[in-house]
Amino acid sequence: MRLNHFLMSPTYYGSSRIRGQTGFMIGSSVVVRTRSWIVLCLGGFLGFLTIGSTAAVAADCPGHPDALGTSRTLVVDPHEHPRIGTMQYRETLPLKDHEVVLTFDDGPLPKYSNQILQMLADECIKATFFIIGEQAKANPEGVRKLVAAGHTVGTHSMNHPLTFDRMPLDKAEAQINGGIEWTSAAMTDPSKLAPFFRIPGLMRAEGVENLLISRGIQVWSADFPADDWRHVSSDRVYQLAIQRLEAKGKGILLLHDIQARTVAALPKIIRDLKVRGYRIVHVVPATAERPATPTTPVEWLLHPPTETTPIARWPAVPNFVFAQTKMLPAPTLADLNAQTDHQPLLPRRTMAMANVAATLPVPGRDLFAIPEGSVEVLLSTTLSRRAATRLAMAAETPRAARSKAGKLRGHRTAHAAPAGAKHAAAPKSAAQKGAATHPTRVASLKKRAQ
Repeated sequence: MRLNHFLMSPTYYGSSRIRGQTGFMIGSSVVVRTRSWIVLCLGGFLGFLTIGSTAAVAADCPGHPDALGTSRTLVVDPHEHPRIGTMQYRETLPLKDHEVVLTFDDGPLPKYSNQILQMLADECIKATFFIIGEQAKANPEGVRKLVAAGHTVGTHSMNHPLTFDRMPLDKAEAQINGGIEWTSAAMTDPSKLAPFFRIPGLMRAEGVENLLISRGIQVWSADFPADDWRHVSSDRVYQLAIQRLEAKGKGILLLHDIQARTVAALPKIIRDLKVRGYRIVHVVPATAERPATPTTPVEWLLHPPTETTPIARWPAVPNFVFAQTKMLPAPTLADLNAQTDHQPLLPRRTMAMANVAATLPVPGRDLFAIPEGSVEVLLSTTLSRRAATRLAMAAETPRAARSKAGKLRGHRTAHAAPAGAKHAAAPKSAAQKGAATHPTRVASLKKRAQ
């Protein structure tokens, strides 16, 4: 199946079809067939190696030649990598492509946990279980079965409260201690308890994490869940598990061994893991006799950056800590080895300009003075606009009267009335002239004032 998966992948078509068509037009079909034959041979060789490795794993599972098996055991040191799982943290387990770690929470519950335990035994799969203290207290035999089957056993609090993110630290510590005490008490050998802890509901809190890390306990999140704690069908659990695994390519799968839907979905999940070429990894804690698996820091990232991928993140500016807060004295010319007698502080051009500026006369005080009561002063305030308007009108009225009188004399000379006219037009009085011109002049002056 893995050979077929490789042949149907875009990598195969990209290497045979596209590259085969870039040859010369003459004999192009021969080139395509030749390269296709080479790829087929290479795929067959890789498939042989894959089948051989699968057979080696299946050989460790007597009576089940088609078992998925466990490909390898990963030994981790909780002190070196205290938080794992990309659902909440930057790091995850150092898995290779198409490697999966199965984890189960909230057990053991005999009705469903025993069925899941049997399925894993039939496939020779090793998983990690996070035990509830109350469950271990009620069913210690279920804990012993997990240890006897070779699974890794961690803890999941005493009674699974979903308030770890806002719980007082002393109560959180009591929950942690209760789960550890009852789970280790259920074991024949308490040293088999792994220093792994998963916070209930993944309701993380920094204080709780720091407490666990200070005690050498590794905090486990996950890379993707299957939502089997929700009221969904077993088919939906299976679909979510495979879809999210395919999107990530590898990682930690979060399941629950106390759900009937998980029991129904697990066989289909295992079947698809076989078909799609995934491998199971068993995780155990490091001890004095069993050192941690050698890894590099980059391997603990889900998708490590490569040299061909540019990174647009600049390092953060460091926070400098000063030993003394006293202000340092300003340096003097002697500290700078400067000769004050022969070296001026300013360039020559600047000194010359400064001397010229010093010789200019100081402006008189009355140069910019404005006389009191002038139109400019009155116009500068809103309340004095009427006074300024009246002042301007008084200055303009004699000038307007003289201009009007001149115009009237010129008009009478050019258009004199015929001799003998009995009814000559009576001239307008000065008051009437002022009445005719006064409104227009006031309006215009008011407009100017505004």
